[in-house]
Amino acid sequence: MALFNFRRDTAPQGVNAEVEAFLKGYSIEVMPRTAEKVEDFRAILPKGTRVYIAHIDGTPIEDMVATAKRIAGEGFDVMPHIPARIIKDKATLADWIARYKAEAGVKQALLLGGGIPTPAGDFDNSMQLIETGLFDGFERLHVAGHPEGNKDIDPKGGDEVVMKALAWKNAWAERTDAKVAVATQFCFEAGPVIEWANKLSAAGVKIPVHIGVAGPAKLQTLIKFAIACGVGPSLRVLQKRAMDVTKLLMPYEPTEFVTELAAHAAKTPNFNIEQVHFFPLGGIKTNAQWVTDNGGASGVPANA
Repeated sequence: MALFNFRRDTAPQGVNAEVEAFLKGYSIEVMPRTAEKVEDFRAILPKGTRVYIAHIDGTPIEDMVATAKRIAGEGFDVMPHIPARIIKDKATLADWIARYKAEAGVKQALLLGGGIPTPAGDFDNSMQLIETGLFDGFERLHVAGHPEGNKDIDPKGGDEVVMKALAWKNAWAERTDAKVAVATQFCFEAGPVIEWANKLSAAGVKIPVHIGVAGPAKLQTLIKFAIACGVGPSLRVLQKRAMDVTKLLMPYEPTEFVTELAAHAAKTPNFNIEQVHFFPLGGIKTNAQWVTDNGGASGVPANA
């Protein structure tokens, strides 16, 4: 039984038009174990939604491929994570890609370093994955972005190494036939994200950005994930909220964050954040309902 109705062609009453436009074509992330809790993705996501499949260290490739096959079979574009640091060697990478293509028809992937500090094999970063040539022929390839820095890449907390890597990837994006985008870690403050996006543009990085947004969740859950994922200064938004007794037990929703970004995008034609990518930390059904309530299901998502 379908949980939501995605057949409507107009936005729900009271929806902010700027937010509705900003949410158009949003993507969302699942893991094999969270995907198992969803009976049918067609009941909760609009047609054409891109579904990332997060590959956590220790997850068997068989589970990843089976999840990709199942979600693709329900009519969605699947984009599995390919984390460099958990892959033993080029032969293993080639085997994974072959399985994804043969069993799930995968033509898209998110290439990233991965969250473990010590590589399990030959690869340390996404650039090394690209240089294997094994992703030639893919229709779309995304790379990771970190608006608040990444201490795995820049231990001192700066962004010099990250910016050099993005410059390299920008040059590669201009050579490849694949569509390329930067999919970012989730954040909680719009101002610093806008500054970061503008910094990319000023540095000549033309790759479009898909900004990471944490979906609705309990405050304690968000703080736990934010610390584990290395979220930077914008964590203070949650910490400030935690100090307010009236809000402590209320679930967090990304309304303010998304609304501020949407307003900036509406008045800035060349803004390089073109889409939203959701991390459903409070559950994919809860996240999907929030997007629906804010206009995200009022039209067919873009393919960009």
